[in-house]
Amino acid sequence: MIAIDTAIQTKVDHWLNSNIDDEAKAEIKRMMESDSADEIIDSFYKDLEFGTGGMRGIMGVGSNRINKYTLGMATQGFANYLTQSFPYQQIKVAIAYDSRNNSQFFGEITAAVFSANGIHVYLFEELRPTPELSYAIRKLNCQGGVVLTASHNPKEYNGYKAYWDDGGQVISPHDKNIVAEVAKIKNISDVKFDADESKIERISELIDVPYLDAIATNVVSPEAIANQHDLKIVFSPIHGTGITMVPQILEKIGFTQVRVVEEQAKPDGNFSTVVYPNPEESEAMSMALNLAREIDADLVMGTDPDADRVGIGVKNHHGEWQLMNGNQAATCMIYYLLKAWKAKGKLNGKQYIAKTIVTTDLLDKMATHFGVETYNTLTGFKYIAAVLKANEGQKEFIGGGEESYGYLVNDFVRDKDAIISCAMLAELVAYAKDEGMSLFDMMMEIYMQFGMFREDLISLKRTGKKGSEEIQQMMADLRANPPKVVNGSAVVKMLDYQSLKATELATGNQSDLDFPTSNVLQFILEDGSKVSARPSGTEPKIKFYFSVQAPLASKDKFDEVYAQLGDRIQGIISSMNLS
Repeated sequence: MIAIDTAIQTKVDHWLNSNIDDEAKAEIKRMMESDSADEIIDSFYKDLEFGTGGMRGIMGVGSNRINKYTLGMATQGFANYLTQSFPYQQIKVAIAYDSRNNSQFFGEITAAVFSANGIHVYLFEELRPTPELSYAIRKLNCQGGVVLTASHNPKEYNGYKAYWDDGGQVISPHDKNIVAEVAKIKNISDVKFDADESKIERISELIDVPYLDAIATNVVSPEAIANQHDLKIVFSPIHGTGITMVPQILEKIGFTQVRVVEEQAKPDGNFSTVVYPNPEESEAMSMALNLAREIDADLVMGTDPDADRVGIGVKNHHGEWQLMNGNQAATCMIYYLLKAWKAKGKLNGKQYIAKTIVTTDLLDKMATHFGVETYNTLTGFKYIAAVLKANEGQKEFIGGGEESYGYLVNDFVRDKDAIISCAMLAELVAYAKDEGMSLFDMMMEIYMQFGMFREDLISLKRTGKKGSEEIQQMMADLRANPPKVVNGSAVVKMLDYQSLKATELATGNQSDLDFPTSNVLQFILEDGSKVSARPSGTEPKIKFYFSVQAPLASKDKFDEVYAQLGDRIQGIISSMNLS
């Protein structure tokens, strides 16, 4: 038998001596009898915790894996915390799940544990998008909710997103308090797995209809949709939950020529037609783009498995199909909303947009132009949800988003919503076409007015315990020895969201940052460029975000300026030895 760290061995023994099923015990013994210790170490070296997107990991046996026991313990802890937080009330939670392997099973386990703790459960009887779960929590006056999903991660992953009574994902102090309650559960036998079926109410239509009705109220230019109702739209749910809602909402608001990519229409936890079910990736969108070329479409949209993110494809100024990145899509959507609100006389100084600190600063610039406030938050849409909650009844939320392809319009949902976004993006393309433009033309006009911003992202993947330590060391080194010059431009400021200090590097002067604590660093360069470093909260990687900008004098200069900005980003990457 292989030798492993004492602490890990203790965890392994604890699991083997618990009341887990025989199949799980056999799998642990198989790992222990393996020639390599890597698998057993990675499975047990830590406990899964709530990160920026909840709890997410590889499915399998172990404390660091997604399985019925880790999810059961998380749910028991969540149930205990809900009971403490809402005494003398009949607590209600809503549960949804996506198309991933085991998601429905994990949803049933979660419902069983909640019900066994006396909590009333609204369980979607079929797969539904994550944002619909957020909507359901508020619609049904729930105190919490859970969705079983790993978003756009590979097929080996699954996850558990916990929500609070505002419909947003749990944030501090609730996330930490739930983790603390889970930590109090020393034995799997402490989890109440025996369902009380009388407390489990299965739903679908109860929420589907009002959810779609609410989204339809977001339409800004019904006349543009009427004029362009036959806009050719190609949609792919990439084997996920988008199929349950996107075609329906597009039809409801008036579009009559929607083509679904049939090969990717059926929910499939193996994501059999793609390598990676992520609409940010050209490979995942290739079938949709091919269909768009075949029928000469106007717009391509694809949603991730739980339908909170959407990727879009459009024809560029050369007539070639290309995918817009998250910053570009957010820019066009927010500009359209700001312009439309102004045209209708709805801007009175009480409106705002919201974005994350790694999302393009072009949104801030546009909002300022229209006299609208911008809220910047930490990465993770749960922080945008917190802004919505704080401003409820006082200010109007126009829209917002994050560079990772998540957007929101209106505030009846408190998470990024690909269903809402697909409806708004289709309307936006219809509006542009009604004005004699393509969406790409509109984007170039925005750049001419406000300056061209180009952003990029690289992810350095490090796996297992050793990888986690390497990532933490990279952040420690950047804090201890921040770069003084990057790509020939002086670094003028370092923003440390862990210490909550902004440091002027030339003088050492510091000021406070008004944010929750997070392990993020940002470096502001003299030429206006920005570099951000952030270990992922849901994946074993560290992400570096780059933002550069330059004026755009005319559309015919687009390619030249865009290439120059790309070269500047590559220069930053080389200068920081990140390639």
